[in-house]
Amino acid sequence: MKRQHRSQPLLFCAAFLMGLLSLIPAPCVSAEPLVIAASPSLATPLEALARAYEAAHPDVQVKLYFDSGLDLRRMIAGMENSPTGQYFIGTGPIHLIAPGGDELITRLQQKYYVLPGSKRPYATVSPVMIVPESLVEAPVSFELMARDTRMRVAVADPDMTLLGQKTRDLFKALGIADLLNDRMDVATDARGVVDHVLNGQADVGIIFGPDAVEKADRVRVVAVASEKEGRPILHSMAMERYCPNRTLCDDFLAYVQSAEAGTMLKRLGYGVPTKP
Repeated sequence: MKRQHRSQPLLFCAAFLMGLLSLIPAPCVSAEPLVIAASPSLATPLEALARAYEAAHPDVQVKLYFDSGLDLRRMIAGMENSPTGQYFIGTGPIHLIAPGGDELITRLQQKYYVLPGSKRPYATVSPVMIVPESLVEAPVSFELMARDTRMRVAVADPDMTLLGQKTRDLFKALGIADLLNDRMDVATDARGVVDHVLNGQADVGIIFGPDAVEKADRVRVVAVASEKEGRPILHSMAMERYCPNRTLCDDFLAYVQSAEAGTMLKRLGYGVPTKP
């Protein structure tokens, strides 16, 4: 697996395409490349999926190209609208698009920049309740936490973070927002929530599942928001319209929805989308 990350904003589409083309191995390399343009926020699960896929398919090398959603959109648009008509069906440098959340894929679908019907949901992210690892007795549900008037709850800022917005929506959906109004300890972000819990400013905290796994040596998860009440963030992949190998893309998309991939994602704190 090869990973490339761009930290500077996009200035010209050509710079993107040059970066992508640099991911293609030299002719002496026998492994076929599978290039995925993705959000940096998904680096951990995508790298795990890529390594596992390569282990089962030694003739394929997964190339991960990370950039912000805005710059990914600009890059794809630049490819699709190239005045020189550089790419045709089956000749593009990108196989799959995996942005953070589904909004970008929806926009690309509207422009026919990804192939219709190729979108595959593969992971979800839900709010979870954490306590210090050393705490023996802890509430096992959000409702029990809300009813215990001694409990202070660390939450992320709902006006500045997606985590805070999801936490606020969860409390409203559960009907416990009013019970917690005077007991919420507002932190800047997920890291701040963890710090407040470990420093004793709060008894429990609400963060996303993957963040809890990263801090598993210091905190533990005692409750996970349900899909109905937590309205998890959905992550999907889709095939870029000029994808050079649709058969390979179909195989990888099937893999990320497999039971093996689901088990791996759950270990990383992600959920698996409910199949319709």
